[in-house]
Amino acid sequence: MFKFEHIIYFYAFAAIPVMLLLVIWYFVSRTKKLKRLGDSNLVKELIPYSSKRKRIIKVILFLLGTSSLILAICNLQTGSKLKEVKREGADIIVCLDVSNSMLAQDLSPNRLIRAKYALEKMIDMLEGDRMGLIIFAGEAYVQLPITTDYNAAKMFMESISPGMVPIQGTNLEAAIKKAAESFATDEGKNRAIILITDGENHESAAIDAAEEVHKKGIMINTIGIGSQNGVPIPLIENGVVKGYRKDREGQTVVTKLNSDLLKTIASKAGGVYVQASQADLGLSAVLDKIGELDKAQLDSKMYTDFEDQFQWFIGLALIFFFFEFLISERVSEWFKKINLFNNARK
Repeated sequence: MFKFEHIIYFYAFAAIPVMLLLVIWYFVSRTKKLKRLGDSNLVKELIPYSSKRKRIIKVILFLLGTSSLILAICNLQTGSKLKEVKREGADIIVCLDVSNSMLAQDLSPNRLIRAKYALEKMIDMLEGDRMGLIIFAGEAYVQLPITTDYNAAKMFMESISPGMVPIQGTNLEAAIKKAAESFATDEGKNRAIILITDGENHESAAIDAAEEVHKKGIMINTIGIGSQNGVPIPLIENGVVKGYRKDREGQTVVTKLNSDLLKTIASKAGGVYVQASQADLGLSAVLDKIGELDKAQLDSKMYTDFEDQFQWFIGLALIFFFFEFLISERVSEWFKKINLFNNARK
């Protein structure tokens, strides 16, 4: 098995045909100039030691040397060792509220963006854990199945917006159930849910769902994001606040953090409740709690340990350049005597 470490340098091979075209142009131009001097046989007699064949050989050697040097920079790597990697960690599914109330600006720039910033930092803190992402409002959807591809998790995180869930609301029960369904079917005490929301749900169904999930060995941690005093929900067009949402009676809609509900959900499911602030969303405390779980061996895989082979191409390039330097374009009397290049004359 092999690969190149720096594939981008393969673009340097584009210089090879350019150099070849320049060489052809030089030979054609030189031939035309020699023809202007007079009869071709007479010109050959005037420059008896000039070798067209040796010039071609020098060009070939130079191009081969340049190609070898480019391959050395690309650094061919070959697989030489197979190692078994065993990874232990927890399965974590983040449920992120994307309802319109998450656009409230009691956290800067708003609740949702602040939560996304913090989650990106949390992803950088994960070591061996698998992560999934669920977005919810009036319904819940799997945004990212559980995975160890942290870069994919960040990419999906960037695209999240309230418009992704057509039905508005804060259906905590749906989010909890969807998260429980997204875990692997095998039993284990290494599964945790992180519920990030303002908690504007006044139904007891969410608490019942938390209790059922905890019976399956799944921990639920809740992060309350927002203020308990309440703030209006902005109407945003092209990044500019155009006003605030109003109810059917024309009253401004105020969104408040329901911390009591989130505390109850966390306590019923063996987790912790943290209230987010502008300085800290509370994910560190949640990860510390998840760290108390019995970590399971999630998988074992084989990977190839690669060794660099660039030195061989450097050596090959030096050999080509050495012979290119050694060969003269002129046919010397000494070379003519030993007939090394068959006088290399045309």
